[in-house]
Amino acid sequence: MRLDDFVDIEANERAERRRLAAEKSYEILDHVERVTDRIERTVSGDAVVGSVSPSIFVGRSNYPRVSTGILSPVGNEGDAGRFVTSGAWYDEGVDLTEVFRRRTSLLNSRRSASVDAADTWEGFVGVGREVAIADRPVDVEIGLDADPTVDFDADGASAPTGPSAPARSASLGENPHVPRAVEKTLEDDDWRAEGAINYLYRRGFDVYEVNTILSAGALGRAEHRRLVPTRWSITAVDDTVGGFLRGSLRDAPSVNGVEIHRNEFLGNAYWVILAPGQWEYELVELKAPGSVWNPDPEAGMWLAADREGYEGRTGYVEETAGAYHAARLAALEHLDDRGRQAKCLVLRHVSDDYWGPAGVWQVREGVRHAFDGEHATAETLADAVRGVADYLPASLADLRRKSTMVAGLQTTLDQF
Repeated sequence: MRLDDFVDIEANERAERRRLAAEKSYEILDHVERVTDRIERTVSGDAVVGSVSPSIFVGRSNYPRVSTGILSPVGNEGDAGRFVTSGAWYDEGVDLTEVFRRRTSLLNSRRSASVDAADTWEGFVGVGREVAIADRPVDVEIGLDADPTVDFDADGASAPTGPSAPARSASLGENPHVPRAVEKTLEDDDWRAEGAINYLYRRGFDVYEVNTILSAGALGRAEHRRLVPTRWSITAVDDTVGGFLRGSLRDAPSVNGVEIHRNEFLGNAYWVILAPGQWEYELVELKAPGSVWNPDPEAGMWLAADREGYEGRTGYVEETAGAYHAARLAALEHLDDRGRQAKCLVLRHVSDDYWGPAGVWQVREGVRHAFDGEHATAETLADAVRGVADYLPASLADLRRKSTMVAGLQTTLDQF
C-alpha cells in the first residue's frame, strides 16, 4: 500500500479538535470543582469513609519518606474498576477530557511513610498493599484527619489527580482476592524483582497490574522490598519487560521489508517504521507549541530523541523519559508476537490538541494500536523516512539533526 493511500488526515477536522481543546481545560476545572463539592458533602474531617478502592498511588516528593495513597471513587463505587488506568481506556475510546475526569474523580486518602515500611501487612500501608495485589476493587474503610483539598494545575506537566485528604487509619471491609501467581512471587523471599516482574508478565498480567504491585513494595527479595513511587514503577516495569522481550528476540529472524504503521490517540500521532536488520530503536518526539512538555513554545516545534542499539541502553534516558520505554515495550510486544526483530524508528508528533498530560500509558497504547489493521510499505528505510517527513511539522533536515537513525540514513545516501 502506498503511503499517500494509507494516510488520511482531514485538515478541517484537526482544526475543529484544536478549537475544542482550547475549551477543555475550563471544562475539567468545572468538573474538579463538582467532584470536590460532592466528596465534601459525603465526607469531612474525622469521618470514616466507606468506599471501594481499585488502586493506590505512591508519590515521589521527599523520598525516601513518601506519600502513600489509597484511591477511591467516592460516590461511584459501582464503577470503581473503570477508574483504574489501563489499556481498556483505549478500547473505550476515551478522549482527553474523559481521562482527566476519571483521574480527578478519585479521592486520594494519604499518609506519609518511609519506603522501608513496605514489607508489612499492618496499618495503612498494609491495607494499601492488599489493594495493590488484588485483582479486583476492594471494600475499604478509611478514617480521615481533615477535609479533602484539591491541587489541580490544568497547564502543568504532571498527570492530573483528584482531591486528597490526610488519613489516620484504613481497614479492609473484605478479604481481597489475590491471584495465585502474585501469591507465588510474595512467598519467595529470594526472588529478584526483575524475575518476578517478567514472571507475572508471562503469566498474562499486563504492565499496568505489575507496576501497581511493584509500587506497593510487593516484589523482590524480602530484604530489598520498598515502596516505589508510582511514576518510577511504571517506567521500571516497561523497561524490565522490554529488556526481557528484546533478549528473547536476539536470535529471531528479521522482518522481510520496510513497514510504516500509524495511529492517532489523544492529540498524539505515532509513526512506527520497521525495517530489516538487527534490533535498533529510536524514539523521536516532535512537540508543538501549545502542547504539554514543550519547554520553549516561543521557539516553535521542540524535538527530543533517545535511542539504543542491539545491546540496549546502559544509561538514563535523557530527553524522552518514560515515553521511551512505553513506546519501546509496545513495539517489542508486536515483534515478539511475530517472532521477528527489526530496526524500529518511532516518531511521535505531540500536537496542540494534547492540552494536558494524560500519562505515558497513552504512548504505550498509541503505539500498541498502531499495529492494528493495515500498514504502508516502502522500498527502503530512507524512503519511508522521507515519505513520513512530508506529514510531519519538521523537515527532513530537522530530523537528520536530531535523530541518529535518520542521520545515518542520510550519510549512507550521500555516500551512495
